[in-house]
Amino acid sequence: MNQDQARKLVKDTFTQAFDKNQFLFFIRNLLNHLDESDTTSCNVRRIKDAYKPHVDLSQRLATYYSPDGSRVDILFVRLTNQSKLSRTRTAIRNFVADYLAADRKNAALVAFVSPSENNAWRFSYVKMEYAAAESPSGNIAIEERLTPARRFSYIVGPGESCHTAQARFLDLLQNTQSDPSLSAIEDAFSVEAVTKEFFERYKELFLEVKEALDDLAKKDSTLSAEFTARKVNTADFAKKLMGQIVFLYFLQKKGWLGVAKGQPWGTGPHDFLRKLANGDYGRRNNFFNDTLEPLFYDTLATDRGHEAFCQHFGCRIPFLNGGLFEPLNNYNWRKTEISLPNRLFSNSDPVEEGVTGTGILDVFDRYNFTVNEAEPLEKEVAIDPEMLGKVFENLLGVAERKSKGSFYTPREIVHYMCQESLINYLDTAANTENPIIPRADIEEFIHHGDRIADYDTVTANHGIEMPAAIKDNARLLDEKLAAITVCDPAIGSGAFPVGMMHEIVRARSALTPYIKDARERSVYQFKRHAIQSCLYGVDIDPGAVEIAKLRLWLSLVVDEEDVKQIKPLPNLDYRVVTGNSLLGLDHMDRLFNANRLDELEELRSVVFDEADHGRRAELREKIERLINDITQKGKVFDLGIAFSEVFRTRHGFDVVIGNPPYGFRTVLAADEKSYFRKVRGIQFPTGDVAELFIILSTAELVRPDGILTFIIPKKSLYGESWGNVRKLWLKHSLGFLMDASKAFENVLLEQASFSIRKSAAGPTNKIAVGRLNSDSAVVQVFGTFDQADIFTQDLRNAQIYRGLYPKSLLQKIAKGALADAPATIRGEIGLSNLTEHLTFEVKDGYPCVKGIDIFRYGLKPVGRYIPSHLASKHLPGVAAEKLIAQEIVAHVQNPQPHIVMAMFLDRERRLLNDTCVQIIISDQRLDARFVMAYFHSTFANWYAYNFVYNRAIRTMHLIDYYIRQIVLPRAALDEPATQKPIIARADRIMAAKAENPDADTRVLERENDQLVYQLYALTQEEIAIVEGTTTPTGNATKTQEIIS
Repeated sequence: MNQDQARKLVKDTFTQAFDKNQFLFFIRNLLNHLDESDTTSCNVRRIKDAYKPHVDLSQRLATYYSPDGSRVDILFVRLTNQSKLSRTRTAIRNFVADYLAADRKNAALVAFVSPSENNAWRFSYVKMEYAAAESPSGNIAIEERLTPARRFSYIVGPGESCHTAQARFLDLLQNTQSDPSLSAIEDAFSVEAVTKEFFERYKELFLEVKEALDDLAKKDSTLSAEFTARKVNTADFAKKLMGQIVFLYFLQKKGWLGVAKGQPWGTGPHDFLRKLANGDYGRRNNFFNDTLEPLFYDTLATDRGHEAFCQHFGCRIPFLNGGLFEPLNNYNWRKTEISLPNRLFSNSDPVEEGVTGTGILDVFDRYNFTVNEAEPLEKEVAIDPEMLGKVFENLLGVAERKSKGSFYTPREIVHYMCQESLINYLDTAANTENPIIPRADIEEFIHHGDRIADYDTVTANHGIEMPAAIKDNARLLDEKLAAITVCDPAIGSGAFPVGMMHEIVRARSALTPYIKDARERSVYQFKRHAIQSCLYGVDIDPGAVEIAKLRLWLSLVVDEEDVKQIKPLPNLDYRVVTGNSLLGLDHMDRLFNANRLDELEELRSVVFDEADHGRRAELREKIERLINDITQKGKVFDLGIAFSEVFRTRHGFDVVIGNPPYGFRTVLAADEKSYFRKVRGIQFPTGDVAELFIILSTAELVRPDGILTFIIPKKSLYGESWGNVRKLWLKHSLGFLMDASKAFENVLLEQASFSIRKSAAGPTNKIAVGRLNSDSAVVQVFGTFDQADIFTQDLRNAQIYRGLYPKSLLQKIAKGALADAPATIRGEIGLSNLTEHLTFEVKDGYPCVKGIDIFRYGLKPVGRYIPSHLASKHLPGVAAEKLIAQEIVAHVQNPQPHIVMAMFLDRERRLLNDTCVQIIISDQRLDARFVMAYFHSTFANWYAYNFVYNRAIRTMHLIDYYIRQIVLPRAALDEPATQKPIIARADRIMAAKAENPDADTRVLERENDQLVYQLYALTQEEIAIVEGTTTPTGNATKTQEIIS
């Protein structure tokens, strides 16, 4: 099948009402070989009672057996007349999961059709993830309750774009020679691929708009003067404009724009903006200046009464309020001409064969937009609010073409951090006076409560049931959830506040069936309450603040279902604010005119829902005057004043959560550094502003017994300068430590996340440890452990990967290790001032080593030297016999992730620069050749990788701090003869490498590996764990995967 035929097949299948024959024709071409011999049909009489309200008919049309042995059924599922595709997502996903689990099938490709939805349907890929769990008897069983199905869906049918489906299915349709694997099918439903593609298009459009604005400002002095006077920069203007347009794409998807007079909301055309550009609502010269500005500022931002009819456009358009459609910094849009080229919005430029148009509307029209927000188990291959949040966050750092942008926090980490923060909050809030709800029940409620509450009969089949303590205390839990206060002190695009809002809403919705006389408990009402009463955010970047507001508004409007009267958006000016969240709280007790705070807080609560533009401006002016009065016109941002209602009554937030900025030089100004260090007396040895955020957030933002949850540099787990942070963790009640690894794509730095409760840890406190498994998009929790199980006694390391390995193995290693190893061996880094003097000239030169020349057991014969007169003053600092190692430890991915330490034995008193480390053995009982062979062993590298560097990927330094943490075998000193066979092989390896650096010495090195294992008396099973041929079972009863 050629490209044109493939495109036509996708279009004929997915832009029409569902046709079974056409669908099967598409599937046959997609998968090449189908088994259509065993088709079955299941009508409503044979469908389980739990699904009868939702599913009317199910048919298996065919079965596909992939080359990798997976079985995929092709299904047609017709919903009942009462069911809608967007409102029964969990039920119909569980229906297919139930079907797949019955015969242990891997996945299904399903056409979901709803008779009540104007020919709209879904093409879904439903995947089961069967997880193996070890029973107490040691038998392996399938644990399905932790492995629910995931569903990825295309929105298809008349009026829907098929551009994404064409792009994703093109390769599979054109490949008629080989059958696709399960992973290839799954890739065609990749949401991440669409996110990346859309971001690149969005970024390019933003840059084109910004550059066009720059060009206009250069040519038009009036425009330039207005922007200067109003402090409008073109990057922020372009970002806001793009945000306004994309927001309208969601509104037109809901049918809120262009509604005919007298018709209800929801009946407007789904292509309103395209019709607007085409002149269907009146022809005008310039699309931005004459159409979009009046639409934004004279229509969407103006209250036109209950009917909301707009004379200018001749249709109903809702009043949205909130500030999104107010002019940036109140620029005078009526008197300022901003004639952006029309082609920025729509043109007919060729893109690829069969596709034209590079303008904003052209690009956006090619994507499906959905108002159904992505859930952990339910994602649509379309632009949804959650995906847009990723796009916004990635765009934060972009101001010009050379900018790389910021990087969004992965959903898996956000989801886990938010859930654990909520669990810790409820455990404290509900159990402080009288422990009535077991923590395990709270965990079950937060992790699975929404599914349990909606589908009791279904989840019973999966072994999940709402705990009795949750049912009995449903009203108490709901009150606590409604009262929570959450702050992100570096809000970015709003990922964490939005994540917390979703968890709060999910939890409160799950409680509804157990609360008698429950009223006004819709998702919209829960969200609006959370935004008004629970969520706060700060960012130093005004652009980030605007994006965070947009993200919250968007999340709210997608759940507005009132077709009679659309409620205006809330004003978030005093919930999400611009400023430095590290400033202001140290002088709360010295505020002047503090009695006026009551008045200030009352005005802020009124402005939240104020819809009248003039009245809102008056309130804002009063608020600013009050703040100036209270602070005696202090110009520095003051977080204590911005959120005074929280600090005065609660003494801080219940939960502080986020991704604080990392680094030092570019984050803090010189006067701020001086202020924190000299005035406040705060020391942060890392020099990293993330440490400052941790210190100040713990001390000043979090209330007593409150929760602090951050994602920060991974070096906090093991780095030398991060010791104070580890002490702070243990000073309080540490909830979890999680290796997020390279959570941020294209960012070199690795991350870890943690959560503490601001209270002293009790004797029974347990710490959950785990990692983000990016391959399967889950957070894997190894188990919960005592402090002593994870932290070294000297707090040099938080060894979270101890949780992954059997305790018996770890105890055997500890028993066989030398207790005073740090006194036996030390490492000293080379000299930094030698590098500039290095030469290849032998004459009058003294040998000097550079790290790049070192390989395992040898030194490349390149010959580097420094002038002898310079060498003489450095010689007293180097040992005559020593090991010289590469200072940076290599990370290797294949055949499995591991590290490789590289060193050689130097007996010529060579000098070394700072890319090397000299390792000096102070105990004469240890032969340097034995130590070299030991450090090259699989065991030593496995130990260092897991328990010294915590499975870091890059920037692992082999310096003294880390060298002294690598265990040495006691047997080597107790019985020196055990060193001899290892030394003998090391001698043979060195001789071979000296003759030929590429000599194959793997057999000898493998023999040494076995001899090292014998020093610790490891069994074959334990050796298999070290070498990665057997998956460790961990210290916990089982590892838990939190679906994200």
